[in-house]
Amino acid sequence: MVTSRIVFLGVALVLVASASAQLTENFYAKTCPGGVQAVANVVTAAVRADRRNAAGLLRLHFHDCFVRGCDASVLLASTPGSKAEKDAGPNLSLQGFGIIDQAKAALEKTCPGVFSCADILSLAARDAISFIGGPKWKVPLGRRDGSVSLASEALSNLPGDTFTFKQLVSNFAKKGLNEADMVVLSGAHTIGLTHCFKVTPRLYPSADKSLNSTFVAAQRKLCPNSGSAANKFIHIDNTNGGQTFDVKYFKNILTHQAVFKSDSALISTSSGRSKVVTLANSQSTFFSAFGAAMEKMGRVGVLTGRQGKIRTQCSRR
Repeated sequence: MVTSRIVFLGVALVLVASASAQLTENFYAKTCPGGVQAVANVVTAAVRADRRNAAGLLRLHFHDCFVRGCDASVLLASTPGSKAEKDAGPNLSLQGFGIIDQAKAALEKTCPGVFSCADILSLAARDAISFIGGPKWKVPLGRRDGSVSLASEALSNLPGDTFTFKQLVSNFAKKGLNEADMVVLSGAHTIGLTHCFKVTPRLYPSADKSLNSTFVAAQRKLCPNSGSAANKFIHIDNTNGGQTFDVKYFKNILTHQAVFKSDSALISTSSGRSKVVTLANSQSTFFSAFGAAMEKMGRVGVLTGRQGKIRTQCSRR
């Protein structure tokens, strides 16, 4: 019985690797030439108009890949009988859906029924981060779209902002991502916003002892302990306007100025601390490692070939 389970697992891993291997950067060269650039045009226009869209598109891609793999299931709308991923608690603050819809609409005019929503998500994250001065990584294409989206799966698959180091490692491992991938991908928190209610548990009634006292005082000014301030947005990393993709996030962790408990957890082990120190000391190392981890994440659970479908509207099955 044990032997059969091991054989089955081995076959499953081979199938996953085979699907991932079918992705290629020139997948649409003949079927939708200009499609990749069309996505880039829509994304750069959106980020130029509002720099905060970069963090939104990156997070949208991440939240998609961690639930059912990178199949654009996060874009599907709920139905009367089933609550979709986008309506799960952790996803209620997701942004960028309209930008993806705009890119898809542009593609449907020139090459209808060809370009997947999953590939648009992957490209949009890369193009958005590159546009604000972050790394640019390869995005192999050929993903197809899934048809299932369940809020319950978002709740059980997405990492939480109170996770311990061990929980983070375990969560990422389930997606085929290792400890190093987890640490460097956490660097996405160098941009973006969060609500005060995500921060106040570490500030009141008494501050988390692991936090820098000056940082606590500054955060308490931004997020007073009152109900009216709960939904106020603050920058996760407020240096350089809060929207600069750099290593300051890792430096903040080392000086005990991390907003989330899960961020502080990165230096709770010697292995994690070592990785954070390395990334904090070299932007080029961070950029290179982040790009490699993003390309790896973009291959998680992809549907290719005859699997899945190509949606004509990203929110509809």
